[in-house]
Amino acid sequence: MSEDRHFQALRLLQANPDLSQRALARALGVSVGSANFCVRALVEKGWIKIQNFRTSKDKRAYAYLLTPHGIEQKAQITRHFLKR
Repeated sequence: MSEDRHFQALRLLQANPDLSQRALARALGVSVGSANFCVRALVEKGWIKIQNFRTSKDKRAYAYLLTPHGIEQKAQITRHFLKR
């Protein structure tokens, strides 16, 4: 995944942590599988963490929360983008 795609995903998830992967895929203009791949990559990098809504009746409901490292990386990507 490109740095731009990661930035877009971070921006969307920071603004709306309970965004579904289907909605994220739609917003990014990619398939649901590609959105899942992107989310997994962000989790592996430690930029986001996934939290399950245990009180939700829909056990598939998750929140995608940016970690402090993820917020820092988002700022760094923004700086790179502005330099370009």
